[in-house]
Parts: sequence; structure tokens; C-alpha cells
Amino acid sequence: MIPINKTKKLWGGRFKEPTDRLVEAFTASVQYDRRLYRYDIEGSVAHTRMLVKQGILKKKEGTLIITGLKKILKDIQEETFTFRTGDEDIHMVIERALIRAVGDVGGKVHTGRSRNDQIALDIRLYLRDEIREVLARIAALKDTLVDLAKAEFDTVMPGYTHLQKAQPVLLSHYLLAYWEMLDRDGQRLADSLKRVNVLPLGAAALAGTGLPLDRHYTAELLGFEGVSRNSMDTVGDRDFVAEFIFTASVVMMHLSRFCEDLILWSTEEFGFIEIADAYTTGSSIMPQKKNPDVAELVRGKTGRVYGHLVTLLTLMKGLPMSYNRDLQEDKEPLFDTVDTVKACLDVFTAMLHHTRFNRERMLKEAARGFAVATDVAEYLTRKGIPFREAHRIVGRIVGYCLENDKSFDDLTLKEWRKFDRKFTQDIRAALAVETSVDARMTAGGTARELVRRRIEEIERQREPKA
Repeated sequence: MIPINKTKKLWGGRFKEPTDRLVEAFTASVQYDRRLYRYDIEGSVAHTRMLVKQGILKKKEGTLIITGLKKILKDIQEETFTFRTGDEDIHMVIERALIRAVGDVGGKVHTGRSRNDQIALDIRLYLRDEIREVLARIAALKDTLVDLAKAEFDTVMPGYTHLQKAQPVLLSHYLLAYWEMLDRDGQRLADSLKRVNVLPLGAAALAGTGLPLDRHYTAELLGFEGVSRNSMDTVGDRDFVAEFIFTASVVMMHLSRFCEDLILWSTEEFGFIEIADAYTTGSSIMPQKKNPDVAELVRGKTGRVYGHLVTLLTLMKGLPMSYNRDLQEDKEPLFDTVDTVKACLDVFTAMLHHTRFNRERMLKEAARGFAVATDVAEYLTRKGIPFREAHRIVGRIVGYCLENDKSFDDLTLKEWRKFDRKFTQDIRAALAVETSVDARMTAGGTARELVRRRIEEIERQREPKA
């Protein structure tokens, strides 16, 4: 007599012993992949409709299964559904619940598919939605940057290289630099959707199935633009997850750079900005402290996302062809990356809305530190002196000023002419930071006219707010 299966697993037909409790706990993923429930059910409904269309399931069976799936979805959404660790993963949870609800016919929902292509489907559906969520948040931050650039259009600040004062720039130009970074981030994310939006269902475990599935019909039902072309690649592919986490890492890198500046600018030594109290915290021991903790945490969480990218690349690098259980480890890095980047974009955008820029301090600092030295060199170049010679002359003038505790504005015309006879009274006009800014008329420069044009270009392509 053939022994009765006592394992109670939906896959347990060939097993005679139940799974050890340690193994059951170790291999379970339902504690975190349960967030995929909506996508698992959505995929199962589409798969069932396709099976009915192909005559693999009877219409009555399909109706019963779909009704049961929708009831499970409602129960989960209303938080009346119980998740059981013993069911391993979200697929087993829903399939077992379906069988309990509609009887043995529920077991037909898995006809022609495997958990291997099923999880690939769930992740693609999930990530397709989440990429759009991230894109919306990037668009909101870009809008904030444009609004700030308009509000601070005439604000002049010192530009830095090597964290040393370099040349005067417009604050609006600085803000639009981050707009450009985020725009590239958005382009990368939007482009990645093409590789996410491919149907994996029908690849089954690794070789496809002998049943007459219509994958293109399933793709149409689920809004996919195409179907995967190689079943072995399909079930083992997580390139699209790695691509998303890489792009999220670049987004976080851009936010982190911005936060680094804001943290420095909020110090008494810089005094360029004041972050609203609602987006700062105090010290448990020093009553006077106002700490830019939000910006610091965004900067810190960047490393967290980088870690998830390394985790996924390391996970994938040694896998033999097709599906391996190691791939269960892809979801926690992905989920946390999605949660982290969305939260950081939300709080950073809100913080930026509540940050005040100290225009007077920025202008004052832009005029200090010989920031117009390049303008003086270009002044001499326009008078026929080779740039390298002009550079040397201005370097000597800076040295003279440092030795005599003077600025360019303190020098008399006689002192200027000690270094070169081509200096005339018009050198005074070259020393104004506003003149310096507006002289930068090469394409992409910080001149007010160019920045005004760029804002107008952006606003023409800007999506109207809802």
C-alpha cells in the first residue's frame, strides 16, 4: 500500500517525513514577501482567465477560482486574513487559502506555472508600480527645485571646488544642477521600465510547459509590453532588480551630496541656510543645539542602499543557470531600497520647502576670498595678454594682497599698474560679483540670462500639477 503523504505541503507528494521546524522557519519568506499579495492575486486572476480562454479550465471552474481569489484579496485588505508561516511564501499562502475556500478546484490555479515564474511575475508587477511611485517623487523634488530657483533667482553665492572658494555663481544655477542630476535619474528609471515590463509567466520552472498557454493574452491582461524569450533566463533573471537598486543608489548619492552641502551651510561658520525647526532635532545634553538630523539621516541611508546593491550582485554572481533558492534573498534588499528611497525623497523635498536661504551672507561670502580672480585674468586676456601670463600676474597680485592684508577692492589703480600697465580704471567693474556671474555666458554657464532661459525651458516641459 502506498504511504499517505503526511507533510501537508502542496508540493509534498514525494516526501514521507514532515519538514523540520527549523527548516520550515529558515526557508519561510512569507514574513516579508506577504507585501506581494496583491500582485500574486492579480497574476493568478489573469492566469486563470487565460486557462479558461485556452480551454484548459472550464468557465465555471475559472469563475469559482477568480471569485475565491477576489475574496482572499478583500480579506487581506480588511486585515481579517491570517498569514501562516508554515505556508512558506505568499504563493503557498494564497493557493492554500483558495483551496480552503473553493475546494479542490482551487488546486487548478497552478496549472502550467511554477513558483519560479510566479515570483518573477510578482516582483515585476510590484517593481513596475514602485518605479512609477519613485518617478512621481523625483518629479515633485524637481518641481521644488525649479520653484526655489525662481524665488532665489538673483541670489549670488560662492561656488566651490575642493571645498575652497572658486567663483561666484547664482544659487538658482546651483539648484538647477541638482535638477539636472535628478532628471537623469528619472530618465534611467523610466528607461528601466522597458526591461521590467516583460511577462515571465509561462516559463514555468525553467523549460516552459507542454500545455497550450497563450502568454501574449496573459501579457495583455496584465499590461505587459511583451513576453520573455528564453524560459531558463526568465526564471533566473534578476538583472532588472539590480538595475533598479543601482539607479536608486545614484538617486541616493545625489541626495547625499545635496545633504552634505546643506549640513555645512547650516553651520554657524557658513550661515547660508536656516532649516525649519520641524526638520531638525535637539541635543539631550546641550540646550543650544539645532542639529540637521534629517539631512544627516538621508546621507547615512545612502550607504544602506549601496549595501543592498552589493548584496544583490553578490547573490547573483555565482548562481548556476536557471532558478536557485538563493534568489529568495532578492526581496528584502529590493523592498528596503524601495522604502528607503521613497522616504528619503519625501522628507528631503519637504525639508527643502522649509529651508530659508541667507541671501546677504551668501553675497558677502561670494565677494570674499578673491573669487573674481579668474575675471581679472580674463580682463587681461581681453587686453591681449596670453592667459597663462595673465594667470601668473593675477597670482602675484593675490600673493601681494595676502601679504598686505588687502582685498582686490582695497587696491589703488597705482597698485594694480605695478603688476601690469594694461590695468586701467575699468578694472573696478570687473571686480563686482554680479558682473562676474553675468559674464559666464557660455552655454550651461551661470549668467542670469542663461539661467532664466533654462528655467523657461524646464517650465515648458514641466508636467502640469494635478
